[in-house]
Amino acid sequence: MTIPNPSPSDVPLGTGLPTQGELLAHYPAKFTWNQLKTFVNSGDLGLLKRDKKLQQRYNLWSVGIKEQYGSMVNYLLKYRLQWGKPDTLTLLPSTLKPKDSETNPNTPTNSLPPPQYFTRDVPPEYVSIIQNDWPYSVSVEHTLIWTKLPIYHTDTVAPSINARINQDGIWGFTGHTSPPPSPSTLPLCLPALSEWGITEDKMIVSPKCSEEEEELVRKAGVEVNEFVRKRWDEDEWETAWFVNPPRLQSIPDLAHIHVFARRKTWRQ
Repeated sequence: MTIPNPSPSDVPLGTGLPTQGELLAHYPAKFTWNQLKTFVNSGDLGLLKRDKKLQQRYNLWSVGIKEQYGSMVNYLLKYRLQWGKPDTLTLLPSTLKPKDSETNPNTPTNSLPPPQYFTRDVPPEYVSIIQNDWPYSVSVEHTLIWTKLPIYHTDTVAPSINARINQDGIWGFTGHTSPPPSPSTLPLCLPALSEWGITEDKMIVSPKCSEEEEELVRKAGVEVNEFVRKRWDEDEWETAWFVNPPRLQSIPDLAHIHVFARRKTWRQ
């Protein structure tokens, strides 16, 4: 049975960080799960959007945050990110039970040299996993994995694909029983982006590469994919994840991964 979203008249509209009720009543999801996966797999991560009215609310909120903290980076580092600890500040809690390493971060590895880049086994003190306080216009959970470590590194990104990674970023999927939607189906999904003025001719997509280069791109995302796969049990969750290319990074000084997670039903 589908539970209808609350009516806008039943949920007061506030300012600042939105609540789950406000998102459902005033900023309902514009994109279906299949559309989201199609956008992620299209090669242009700039297709993923926040509700336009929610974006306006975010813009107003961010002005006050920058006045209070000096910058968005300072806000994240001094307040929002809690390295190695569970997210206790969110108004949009996840239904995923945190791993033991997140709830009991009492095994510091500070005596060891810091890793050179993000891996599937990154020590908890180098990671802050939080819910996106300003999620994109989707009906699934939107989690952010912030890390003190670089995600793009010379050990994971071959020189021959540097230009492509810098333009396209990396992405992947876990927990799916069928392949993700083909980019060829994108034209069927573009009407969902009409209010943002997105058309196929405005997309930024790298041309198809050789099979060897495609494999190098896949390898560039292996460590992130394995981290996501371990945290979101594939028997219970399916995810679409991505790391923005430099041209789309809202906080260039901090690396982070977007994860869209959808809990499976018993019918799946």
